[in-house]
Amino acid sequence: MVSQDVFLFSGTVLENITYGKPDATLEEVQEVIRIVSADEFIAALPDGLATELGERGKGLSAGQRQMISFARTLLIDPKILILDEATAAVDAYTESKIQDALEKLLANRTSIVIAHRLTTIKNADRIIVLERGQIIEEGNHESLMAKGGHYSKLYETYFKHQSAEWLSEISEVFTK
Repeated sequence: MVSQDVFLFSGTVLENITYGKPDATLEEVQEVIRIVSADEFIAALPDGLATELGERGKGLSAGQRQMISFARTLLIDPKILILDEATAAVDAYTESKIQDALEKLLANRTSIVIAHRLTTIKNADRIIVLERGQIIEEGNHESLMAKGGHYSKLYETYFKHQSAEWLSEISEVFTK
């Protein structure tokens, strides 16, 4: 399970990644950190994989902590994966890097993804939309968009606010 609130332990970056598989080889660790796009920031740490972390990953950004959590999860290669708002605490740049990793992380396994960020669930085989604890829509991205219901409205609102057209419109408001 990967949640929004990542728990890292006091110890090295390597110890945190190999927590669920302490016998992992260095090559396996390097492969998972490359897959989750954590290699760049880990290489920039004072001692790389040997860098000591404080309790809960003190000294790392939310995105860096999340990438270590994804690497840890990918290393143990679970058959079932639960992502609970796993990208909620990261910035847009880190989220885009994590999206690439998610494709590999979710491949060939049963995954339950709980998310408000629609980019996290867009490629799911089955999306269930809840409102006040009730299922109001269900299907894949394409079928839900075609329905024009709640999911479609959420999606259009979410992505409209990231489009160049919207940014241009809003900048006009502030320049007048």
